[in-house]
Amino acid sequence: MSAVGSGSISDILVDISHRLTLMRLFILGDLVTSLGIIVLAVLLYVVLNKQNKIIAIVALGCWLIEAMALAISKFGASALIPLSQEFVQAGAPDHSYYQTLGAVLYSGVVVQLGQTTELLFYCFGGMLWYYLFYKSRYVPRVISLVGLTAVSVALVGLAFQFLGHDVSIFVFLPILPFELTIGAWLMLRGIKDEVPVVVDRAE
Repeated sequence: MSAVGSGSISDILVDISHRLTLMRLFILGDLVTSLGIIVLAVLLYVVLNKQNKIIAIVALGCWLIEAMALAISKFGASALIPLSQEFVQAGAPDHSYYQTLGAVLYSGVVVQLGQTTELLFYCFGGMLWYYLFYKSRYVPRVISLVGLTAVSVALVGLAFQFLGHDVSIFVFLPILPFELTIGAWLMLRGIKDEVPVVVDRAE
């Protein structure tokens, strides 16, 4: 978000025009992240679908929607680049269509779709994945419980955001250490192969 600056939409457009390389790197980074989300979701499905296939499919769908929302939001971010350049070349006029279009692209696409919607589906999918990890005992249950707690807190924060309240970034920060912890655990320790498979009675 440092690529687009802060303040009014006019300030954001001016900041983007001065940071074109950073903005393009921001877009590229999120597109790579979208691909990573898809790969990770598929891998989690392969590992966890035997615990409960229906829950795993729903979780997979949530994270695929998360990846698509993030990727689609980059179209809005890309459109801000030429718009910002035209805005600056026009002398940064007040109360022009540049601000109107910029606000739609930034607030409606980049923020609402690329951040809020993406995080919402991440949380929905994460709760299901971490429940399946808890059920399977593939990782220590305390790790799964930390993930469920962090995601639940983030969901409460998102609910307040949708109601029009400002929510501190600290509400969402607990997700970061959890993601790093479970990622490091899975890379260094893997999963416990000796854990028995729990068969879904519905199958």
